[in-house]
Amino acid sequence: MATYLFLSDDWLDEARAIRAEYEGLGGSIEHSVRMNLVVVEVPFGEGSVHAHVDTSTGELVLDVGHIDPVDLKVTIGYDIARALLVEGNPQAGLQAFMQGKIKVEGDIAKLMVLQTVSPDPSAAEMAARIQAITE
Repeated sequence: MATYLFLSDDWLDEARAIRAEYEGLGGSIEHSVRMNLVVVEVPFGEGSVHAHVDTSTGELVLDVGHIDPVDLKVTIGYDIARALLVEGNPQAGLQAFMQGKIKVEGDIAKLMVLQTVSPDPSAAEMAARIQAITE
């Protein structure tokens, strides 16, 4: 199986294809958050990627580009973003936040509640497939 750098164009294409296979199959995320991300220290391109996380439809959507309106904006390092969003490692995020390596502007309570959401079996399977394609 081919692997791709997290947030690279190839990774995004493959992750979107995987997400499309699972659309409507899982349980709904009841906590709505619209969050813009600025991922810095990216090992390709211009060094940063503007992305977003949106659960307002009931499904978690991670994609490039910023959205409006948002509840919060998070500036985060590439490795920490990968640990949180691909590996599902909330401890990495907590440590980075405590060390001042994550900058949050806006409703931090929405971010904290999002970290308590447990994925349903379909979402967990989709996450495992995305993790498998990620370098």
